[in-house]
Amino acid sequence: MTNSSPDVVVYEVGPRDGLQNEPESVSTADKLELIDRLTSAGMRRIEVTSFVSPKWIPQLADAGELAAAAPQHDGVAYSALVPNERGYDRFAESGRLHVAATFISASESHNRKNLNCSVAEQLGRMAPVMDRARADGIPIRSYVSTVCGCPYEGDVDLRAVVELARRLVEGGAEEISLGDTIGVGTPSQVRELVAAVGDVVPLDRVALHLHDTYGRALANVQAGYEAGVRTFDSSLCGLGGCPYAPGASGNVATEDVVSLFESQAIPTGIDLEALIDTSTWLENDVLQRTLPSRVYRAHRGRREKAASA
Repeated sequence: MTNSSPDVVVYEVGPRDGLQNEPESVSTADKLELIDRLTSAGMRRIEVTSFVSPKWIPQLADAGELAAAAPQHDGVAYSALVPNERGYDRFAESGRLHVAATFISASESHNRKNLNCSVAEQLGRMAPVMDRARADGIPIRSYVSTVCGCPYEGDVDLRAVVELARRLVEGGAEEISLGDTIGVGTPSQVRELVAAVGDVVPLDRVALHLHDTYGRALANVQAGYEAGVRTFDSSLCGLGGCPYAPGASGNVATEDVVSLFESQAIPTGIDLEALIDTSTWLENDVLQRTLPSRVYRAHRGRREKAASA
C-alpha cells in the first residue's frame, strides 16, 4: 500500500541513468510506459531523460520526443539532464518537464573524461543554464559526481565536494545530489560527507546518489538516512552505471531502497508490489535479461513458488 505522507523521498532515475547504460536503445513507447507504471506505483520524482548530444548517448536520442509525450500527473515532477544552453533550449521546448538537472564532477580527471572540460569550465557552462532556469521559474537540481572516489585519481578531497556544493547553491541550485559514481563509499565516509556538506547546504536540500559496485550502496543509504538525508536516488532493478567510470555497476535498486525503509516503518509512499510488477514487465518484455535487484529477485521467487504450489 502507498502512503500519502512519506518520510523519505525515493527519486527514480531509471528512465535516464538506468536506460542510458543499456547496450540497445529502448523504444520511446516502452520508456513512456515505464514512466507511467512508476507513477502508478507512487513515484513522485522521476528523471526521465537527458538532453546531451545523441552522439554521446544514442540510447537517449529520443529525449525531445519523450519529453513532449511525457504523461502528466498531479504531484509528479519530471527532471532531465541539461548539459549546456542548447540542452536547455530542448528542455524548454517540450514545456512538460519540471526540473532541470545540471552535472559536474568533484574530480578534475572524471570531469574531463565525462564532459571534456575542467571543473572551472563546466561551472562556467552551467551558469547561463542556471540563470535561464531561474528566470523561467524552473527548479535546478545539481549533481556532483565522484564524491567518494574517482576511477582515475582515487581519493577525492572532501573540501572540493563541499566547495562545489556551496557554489552550486549560491548559483541557484535548489537541490544537490551527491553521487558515489563508482560505488566505493563506506558508511563512515557517507556520514562524514553528509556532515561536511550539511555545513553549507541544509540537508533537506541534499540527496544521495549511490552506486552498488562493491555491494555497499544499501548500507550507505542507511548511513545517509541516519546522518539526516531524506532524499535518495535509485534506479528500478538496479539498472545503470557510468560509461566514464570503468567497472562501476548500477545504481542502488529502487526495490531495495523501498524495502529497506518500509521494513523499518519509514514510509516511502511507494507500492513495492507495483514496483515488482513493473520490474517483471521490464525484465521479461523489454530488456529480456536477468535484472539484479535483490528484493526484486526475492519477491519474484516467492511469487513463482506460490504460483506452483
